[in-house]
Amino acid sequence: MPRGYMQPPALPREDINALGVKYRRIPIMSIGRDVYCDTRLIIQKLEERFPTGALSAIQADKRALENLLEKWTIDGGVFVRATQLIPPEMPLLNDSKWVKDREDFMGRSWAKADITRARPEAIAHMRDMFDLVESTILADGRAWVLDTKGPSLADINAIWPLHWLVSMQGALPQSLFGKERFPKVYAWLDRFDKAVKDSKQSAPKVTTLKGAEAIQYITQAEFIEPEGSVDAEDPLGLEKGQYVESWPIDSGFGHRDSGQLVALTRQEVVLKTQAKIGHRDIHIHQPRTNFRIQAVGGAKL
Repeated sequence: MPRGYMQPPALPREDINALGVKYRRIPIMSIGRDVYCDTRLIIQKLEERFPTGALSAIQADKRALENLLEKWTIDGGVFVRATQLIPPEMPLLNDSKWVKDREDFMGRSWAKADITRARPEAIAHMRDMFDLVESTILADGRAWVLDTKGPSLADINAIWPLHWLVSMQGALPQSLFGKERFPKVYAWLDRFDKAVKDSKQSAPKVTTLKGAEAIQYITQAEFIEPEGSVDAEDPLGLEKGQYVESWPIDSGFGHRDSGQLVALTRQEVVLKTQAKIGHRDIHIHQPRTNFRIQAVGGAKL
């Protein structure tokens, strides 16, 4: 049965800290005492664990587009430009605590004057993305990115920054981003909303936990994944059992997780740390993409 617990939009997040996890982005996912950071890795693990409901492509050419869309929206600057389109009038920008938290997260100014200054350039870049989807990906009238019967992972990879901005009042000037300019994009967004609504109706009900309940549930569980190995050919030259740090380098980079190196593959790094409550070992899983891993003091545990 899926269980969830909500986190505050800004630090501190005491429940996550109690698990011994310093990674600051949300959401995170735990299955047993395995804690997964970064949405890309979370999706990958869900696809592997629940293959009957998997949304990823099977054919190599479709997987290529799926992966390229993921890298474009996250690594190619689309998300960064989207954050620059948060309206300066947004009430949260009057909250100095929230603004400071965003600056810590992104590593740049969130002052209203700086947001206003960056806005025209961000609009130009986002209009290019809308146009690419309208005039190429959906140009032949297909309902979904990979011409599937329903939404696939490729749709999710491409749609989320557009969906976020369209749902945020004042983010996009209607004179440049109206439905009459991008009818295929807006029809795609509407289909996606309906598909999500239908899926929620048939999905298992999520039990909402309080923080203390979630911590207890996680720390009293067992590990769900067998302990992996460290790739002997990995260019970092790290060894199993070595004490290391791992942290994202694109955002949230001021918060580093550290622990014993349990596994290192081309796709992920796994560290062993200890929960502050219950003092049981926790395995923190993080992806390799846009994460840095380095030895700490050269020690092995």
